[in-house]
Amino acid sequence: MELDLAGAELKSVLNRLRRAQGQISGVIKMIEEGRDCEEVVTQLAAASRALDRAGFAIIATGLQQCLTDVEDGMKNGEDKDAMRARLEKLFLSLA
Repeated sequence: MELDLAGAELKSVLNRLRRAQGQISGVIKMIEEGRDCEEVVTQLAAASRALDRAGFAIIATGLQQCLTDVEDGMKNGEDKDAMRARLEKLFLSLA
């Protein structure tokens, strides 16, 4: 399945990913500086949430596309259960 996000959707996802990238860089720096464990874990949790939200945004905005891909797959001989399993695996990968 190819990802095709519109301008505003793409900008939102990229902003979330850039935020996560900055947070991860901050976590690395904190570890190198020997910062407090609680501070590191708090920042790491924030980065994890930012990545999760980017993933969910991609899935939410791409859901229609995924459904179209499912229909196309069924037209090309892929059975309904196989397509359902692919979509379920995609969603669960963020759980």
